[in-house]
Amino acid sequence: MSRPGGLSRPGNVNIFLWILQAVLAAFFALSGLGKAFQSKEKVLVKAPVLENYAPGTIRFIGAAELAGAIGLVLPRALGVATVLTPLAAVGIAVMMLLGALAHFKRGEWLGVGVTLVLCLLAVVVCVGR
Repeated sequence: MSRPGGLSRPGNVNIFLWILQAVLAAFFALSGLGKAFQSKEKVLVKAPVLENYAPGTIRFIGAAELAGAIGLVLPRALGVATVLTPLAAVGIAVMMLLGALAHFKRGEWLGVGVTLVLCLLAVVVCVGR
């Protein structure tokens, strides 16, 4: 039995998911833009974990983050190919698991925690959509 005004109501869950999608999309759009279009030196200032990656790989990661950001919002907003939204969330979750592994190998525990939280949020979007 759900309580009045609780998140178990479909309308509230939908609003929660839209907010979560928007926040994740904004985060990954900004992150992806930086990786896709800035020099490796500029990227390393904010993401030193990428120091052992080739510039092309960093650009690919950025492009994947941009694609994920677009996929989180655009399909459901337009009502076209809505299956792409949970697939984008899965892609982001996988990227974050790989990111957590990269941080783990460097002993960057805060980075591990942040990427795992982002992974969890992406999984929530995937399951919710």
